[in-house]
Amino acid sequence: MSWLIAILQTLLFVALAPLLAGWLKWCKCCLQNRKAPSLFQPYRDLIKLTKKQPVVAGHASWLFTIAPYIIFSATVLAATVVPLIAVDLPTSASADVIVMVGFFAFARFFLALAGLDIGTAFGGMGSSREMTISSLAEPAMLMAIFTLTMTASTTNLSVAISHVLNEGLVLRPSFVFALFALMLVAIAETGRVPVDNPVTHLELTMIHEAMILEYSGRHLALIEWASQLKLMLYGVLVANIFFPWGIAETFSLQTLGLGLLVILGKLAVLAIFLAVSETLVAKMRMFRVQEYLGFAYLLGLLGMLSHIILETSR
Repeated sequence: MSWLIAILQTLLFVALAPLLAGWLKWCKCCLQNRKAPSLFQPYRDLIKLTKKQPVVAGHASWLFTIAPYIIFSATVLAATVVPLIAVDLPTSASADVIVMVGFFAFARFFLALAGLDIGTAFGGMGSSREMTISSLAEPAMLMAIFTLTMTASTTNLSVAISHVLNEGLVLRPSFVFALFALMLVAIAETGRVPVDNPVTHLELTMIHEAMILEYSGRHLALIEWASQLKLMLYGVLVANIFFPWGIAETFSLQTLGLGLLVILGKLAVLAIFLAVSETLVAKMRMFRVQEYLGFAYLLGLLGMLSHIILETSR
C-alpha cells in the first residue's frame, strides 16, 4: 500500500505540473488585463509537440538527442524524494536534500551540454548564463534548507517536515529568513522574472530559452514538461517545508485526500503571489543577478545564524 502511494505521489507531480503552469499563466493574464487562456492549455501544447516529428541539426551529436530524456528523467527522480501529500513513504529513505540538489544539478548539466552541442551563439550564451546562475543559486538554496535540517537534526526532507509538523505552530526567525531565501532561489532556478523571462526570445535577455531554441517536437515537449515539473517541485518545497500543516502522516483515504486538497490550495496561493510579483517587477540586467542571489545567500546565512543564536543556545 505504501509503495502504491509513493508511485501515485510521483505521478501526481508529473500530471499536475502543467496545471500549475496553466494556473500561473491564467493569473498573470488576469492581472495584466489580457485574455487568459484555458487552464489546460499547457496540456494541449505538450500533446501538440509530442505529435510532431523532432527536427535535429545534421551536425548534432547523440548527446543532443538523448539530453531531453535524461533531463526529464532526472527531474522525475527529484520528484520522488520530495513529499507531496504524505510523509514516511518508502521513498523517504532517499528523500535527502543533497540527493534532490544532485538530481537538479544532473539535469542542468545535460541541458547546458545540449545547448553547447549545436554550436550556435545563442546556445553557448544560454549555457554560460545558466551555469553562472546555478553556481550562485545552489549555495543559497542549500543554506536555506540547512536551516530547516539543523532544526530537525537531519537532512532527510520527510523526517524534517514531520518534525516541524509535530512541533506545531512555533515562531522561528530563522525560518522567516530561510523562507525568503528559498523563494528567491526558486525564482532564479525556475527561470522566472526578474532573473529570466520564460516567454521571451530576445537574445540579450533569454537564458533557459537560449539553450532549447534548436529543440522541437517531442524533445521540446520533454524539456518544457521538466521545466514545469521543476517549478512545481520548488513550490511544494516552499509549501511543505515552511507550512507543512495538512500533509498526511497516515495512509487513510481521508488524510490523503485532505493532503492533496491542502497542497493544491497552497500551490494556488503561491502561484498568485508569483504572478503578482512578475507583474509588478521588471526583469533585471544579467549583471545584477549576482547581487540578487548574493542577497538570497545572505538571507539563508542569517537564518542559520539566527537558529544557532536563538535556538541552539536555549
